[in-house]
Amino acid sequence: MRSCGEKRLDKLAFCGCLALLLLTSACNQQTPADTRSADEQAIRELDAQWSKTAGANDLDGTVSYYSDDAFLLPPNAPMASDKQGIRASWASLLGPNVSVSWQVSKIEVARSGDLAYVVGVYVLTMKDPQGQPVTDRGKLIEVWKKQADGKWKAVADTYNSDLPPQAPPEKKK
Repeated sequence: MRSCGEKRLDKLAFCGCLALLLLTSACNQQTPADTRSADEQAIRELDAQWSKTAGANDLDGTVSYYSDDAFLLPPNAPMASDKQGIRASWASLLGPNVSVSWQVSKIEVARSGDLAYVVGVYVLTMKDPQGQPVTDRGKLIEVWKKQADGKWKAVADTYNSDLPPQAPPEKKK
């Protein structure tokens, strides 16, 4: 039969071994690879393709860059919080007399590798009621999220014009 002192020593040795094992395994954990540079390049390429798709007035293709749970925050309009709303917003923008394009100025990918944001500028040209081209220039912010399948999709998108607000129409007396 073992004495209380021996049992205590066994417990102490067991706890010491367990602590050493936990410490060793914690020190051996590898830091995930930093994929920010590759992710930035992938998003840059996707965003350029997206701009070309929108520039070709391809509504379905343009909407395909959004995740299923994305938000679009267009200027002077309600927020679109589902694919149907996003599609309707783009449908009102794209058309035969419209030219749209944008370019990225900055991409920042989170160290975690699952989120990124894009800052850029856009140019939108459309015809006014008299058939004359009207050009709008502005800025944009997009938030991209890596999906479960490893693909990047836009989860939030907003843009606004650099043009001054239009004056309200004069009231007739």
